[in-house]
Amino acid sequence: MTRLAASDLLFRRYRIEPGVWGKVEMTEASNRRGRLQGALAAQLGRQLIGGAVLMRCSIATAIGIRCPDVAWVSPEFLAAYGEITPYGRAPEICVEVVPASDTQAELQERIRAYLDAGAHEVWLVSEAGAMRYFGAAGEKPKSDFPVALKLPPPIDKP
Repeated sequence: MTRLAASDLLFRRYRIEPGVWGKVEMTEASNRRGRLQGALAAQLGRQLIGGAVLMRCSIATAIGIRCPDVAWVSPEFLAAYGEITPYGRAPEICVEVVPASDTQAELQERIRAYLDAGAHEVWLVSEAGAMRYFGAAGEKPKSDFPVALKLPPPIDKP
């Protein structure tokens, strides 16, 4: 866990979420992550017709309120849960664009939390664009959903 002085927050941007035991969790934001989130949302919206793409929706899980970077919900999910906040059940697809600072233990905890809350799949996307898919039986080679994603490569600094 990183501890920051208040002055540090003036110079950095963080994603802030409530965590387990009421502690606030902060993840440093990046433009690369934002670009990947946008690309994922756009492609899911084009390829999975009939559902809806949500950005940073809130889900009540066993480890607290979690907000995947991108989620996809079916028309049935929307009919059942609408836009209640937080959702008491996870959307069918929960996607996390994973910063390099996240540990494997943190990722496994998040995967399990989304799946236990009802997600059909959890996708982890590295900042380099590598994708991993998880279902109730563990990691799998591809998604069960009919998608073919092409993520943008990183752009080198000028």
